[in-house]
Amino acid sequence: MRCESKAQVQRRLKRVAGQVAGLQKMVDEDRYCIDVLTQLSAARAALDAIGIVLLTDHIEGCVVGHGTGSEHPCATKMEPEELVEEVRVSLKRFLA
Repeated sequence: MRCESKAQVQRRLKRVAGQVAGLQKMVDEDRYCIDVLTQLSAARAALDAIGIVLLTDHIEGCVVGHGTGSEHPCATKMEPEELVEEVRVSLKRFLA
């Protein structure tokens, strides 16, 4: 993950953690269901945005940039067919 992406993801995760804590408080306070659902939707959207950053970094660095030194140190050498499978698996995990 690029340094700027890592900092962005960390900031967003802290924000989501705050949203989840707020959701817990709303439930504890027996707040109106629609208000809780609205906040839940916002937290889900924030997590999706984080996923897009991570998925984009993975495709740019580890798939398109495979073999250039931009991939993660844990990435293994792959053939083109394996890289396509890597994208498929990544998308499946993100969208599941």
